[in-house]
Amino acid sequence: MKTTARRLPVTPIALAAALLTAFLVLFAPLSASAHDSLLASSPEADGTVETLPAELTLTFSAKIIDGDGATEVVVTDPSGASVTDGAATVDGAIVTQPLTGQGPAGEYHVIWKVVSSDGHPTSGEFDFAVSTATEAVATAAPTPAPDTAEPTAAATAAPDAGITSAPQADESASASVWIWVISIAVILVVIVIVVWLAIRGRRGPAETDSDDPSER
Repeated sequence: MKTTARRLPVTPIALAAALLTAFLVLFAPLSASAHDSLLASSPEADGTVETLPAELTLTFSAKIIDGDGATEVVVTDPSGASVTDGAATVDGAIVTQPLTGQGPAGEYHVIWKVVSSDGHPTSGEFDFAVSTATEAVATAAPTPAPDTAEPTAAATAAPDAGITSAPQADESASASVWIWVISIAVILVVIVIVVWLAIRGRRGPAETDSDDPSER
């Protein structure tokens, strides 16, 4: 009696493993980096304007989710004092932040935080320069202060800049790292399985003859 060992087809398994690997490599990073990005700003990032404008605009790649505390923009002058004038407003993909419209010449720093259309917060920062100061200059001669009057600590303290620390970095970076780690682990497991099946197919039992012994 002749028996034949059935071998598992390796080609379909290898094809499925290759498709799974391609899916993880191509689509996993895309899902992790789907947050909306800043396309343009006015004043332009790293650009120079003559005087401080009355507003700052940020244009993003998609409609921004608006809500209480969802959008924050802070603009500080060269001394670190805030020049924002009210809360930012959102109109689709454009964020508008009112400014005081006057300030010293020098480098200004912008910190922004918004909620992307996918529901995840994203943030960033950049600088722009002002070439001409537009601060109001007093024309009247200052009156002499009384001998007994001395400036208080509150009068000489620098104004609060509002938000003194930059917003936390987007947490999607850590999520992207985990997705890459999981993707690499899955790829290694798939490769091990494919190699094991290929070796098993080559070393499978050959056809064996098992004829019944004849009786004498």
